[in-house]
Amino acid sequence: MTSARFPRRARVRAKSDFDRIFQHGRRTALPVLALHWLPSDVPARMGLAVSRKVDPNAVGRNRIKRVLRDTFRRLRGQLAAGDYVVVARPAARQASGPELVAAFQGLLHRSGALAPDAALPLSPAPGTMPAASPSAPAPHVDRG
Repeated sequence: MTSARFPRRARVRAKSDFDRIFQHGRRTALPVLALHWLPSDVPARMGLAVSRKVDPNAVGRNRIKRVLRDTFRRLRGQLAAGDYVVVARPAARQASGPELVAAFQGLLHRSGALAPDAALPLSPAPGTMPAASPSAPAPHVDRG
């Protein structure tokens, strides 16, 4: 099994790298996100651009980045080699986590970087409780 970490070498960090990707990469966009992809021989790397115009609060910007990083980390082994920069747009502020994941996956599919049949596994995050369904309600606890 490959590591599910997001190591430093998997990140686009240098301004010169961002400039090169913006200038020479392919661009695909949705109202929520824009993706710049520059194919290369190196394994997939990702950079993020989430400005204060997207959300003036750091908590909101960090939520967007956290969702995108996690999605990239989980899909990294299925992505075409190259450098990716994801630019959040103001509509990302109102988007839920699953909406951000769907938008990011859609951009990857449209750009040709991710095979159409590839998707994130639909398993719950470890440590979370399963949701009670109407057919099997949660047991009643008498606290009296």
